[in-house]
Order: sequence, then C-alpha cells, then structure tokens
Amino acid sequence: MLKRTLSFLLLIAVPVTMLAQSGNLFIIGGGNRGPQLMKTMLDVAKLSPSDYIVVLPMASEEPDSAFFYMKKSLEGINLNPIYCLRFDSGDAPKARLDSLAKARLIFISGGDQSRFMKSIKHNSVATIIRQAYENGATIAGTSAGAAVMSEQMITGNELLGKAGYNATFKKVVKGNIEFEPGLGLLKNAIVDQHFIVRSRYNRLISALAEYPDKLCIGIDEATAIIVKPGNKIYVTGEAQVVTLSKPQKAGVTDKGLIYADEIRMSIYVAGQEIRSGN
Repeated sequence: MLKRTLSFLLLIAVPVTMLAQSGNLFIIGGGNRGPQLMKTMLDVAKLSPSDYIVVLPMASEEPDSAFFYMKKSLEGINLNPIYCLRFDSGDAPKARLDSLAKARLIFISGGDQSRFMKSIKHNSVATIIRQAYENGATIAGTSAGAAVMSEQMITGNELLGKAGYNATFKKVVKGNIEFEPGLGLLKNAIVDQHFIVRSRYNRLISALAEYPDKLCIGIDEATAIIVKPGNKIYVTGEAQVVTLSKPQKAGVTDKGLIYADEIRMSIYVAGQEIRSGN
C-alpha cells in the first residue's frame, strides 16, 4: 500500500524546468471557463491596446465551434482583437506564421492533444510558440491544450488490457500509459487535466512511475495553474490541483505491478503557490 504525505503548501523538491522565458503559462484543467478565470488569464497576459489574441483550435473535432466558445467566454471582459489560426500538418503560410509569432496571448483549445501535435508536426508552429513564450507572450490552453504543455505528453491511451482511450485507468501497471512529444514548455513536469472530476489518480501514478524525477500535476476542471518566470507556479480557479512526486523505494513486480513505499502528494487551492523546489 502506498503511503501518502498530504499538505496544502508543501515544498516540492522537484525543480520544474521551463524554457528560458519571460512569458507565462496559463494551464486550465478543462471544464467551465467562467468570467473570473478568463479575467485572471487576461490579467496574467497584460495585453496592451495594440496586442491581439490568437486561438489555435486544431485539437478540436469542431475547430470553428472551439473558436466560437472561446471568443464567447471573453465577451464583456476583453477589448483586444481575437483571431482564429488553423494549421494542418503541411507547410504553413508565412503570413499566418508571422501573425502567430506576434500574438501576445496564444490559446490552445481542448479536444485531442495528439490531434493538435499531429497538426503542427511538419511545420514551424511549435518553434514559433516556444519563441513567443521566450519573448514574453502568455501561452494558455485548456484540457488537451493543457496536456500539450509538457515535454512528455499524456495521450490518454492505455496500452494494456482494454487498450485505447479510457477516461480513467483501471490498473497501475508498468507500460500501460502512452506518451508522445508535447510542446516542451514544461521540461520537468507532466500535466494531466479534468483530474479530480475524472479520478485520474491511477493515470498520474502511472506517469510518475515512468518519469519518477518529474513533478506530475493534476489540474481539476475550472481550475488553472499560472507558471511565471523564475519557476513560480500558482493556483487559481474553483477547485484543486494535485501534485505527485518523489516516489521512494519504487519498483515493479514480475507481473508488472507498480509499487512504492511513499509518494509525495500535495493538494493546492486558489491563491497557493506550488513550490517547485530549491
């Protein structure tokens, strides 16, 4: 049985490495994006009157709807222009890439994170997003748009047993979780979304077992983490953020069962800082 260490403001001795950057990340766990959460996102972005927002809806099966609802969520609280930019896996027009590069707030919609990464596989969109981040832009995303922030991105697919996408993993076994390359804006952290609502503890424990040196962050719906320069991570929104890290005496049985004597677990609420370690 796993021993758990719970705290509400715990010093996590796992450094969260990001790209060299002067921008921010605003990572939403999915679900409702109420006016207060969106206002906080705009406050973080600190847009000037001449700045604009770009929505990247390629994770969604219905990208036009994804853009419509994102734009609707900003009604009444935003005066800056909002543009939808869609890219596929082929070469992207230079004018569209230039527009993306100059955006001060880039928002990645929900849907399927693998679909999003496939859409930018053979163009320079990922590079431009990273450069915009390094140059001070805010990169935001919800649900699938949260998952893509990690370097090792959880796809949602199980590889063993009832293989394929499953909202909640039934087992905690070695080799069951699938990863693909994400944007890599967070180097030493793995993000999971819809976390408490969908009971994704088994999935995040599986991720930690594969990458025990990383901070695994589960963000619930209507909740976000704000990653600021200097490895400062704060929680905002209506629910909680769970972190798992530092498994002790961990291993795998000959049947593939994951075990650990202890996993450091913390639960955070709005206004608290996730201390990512000295």
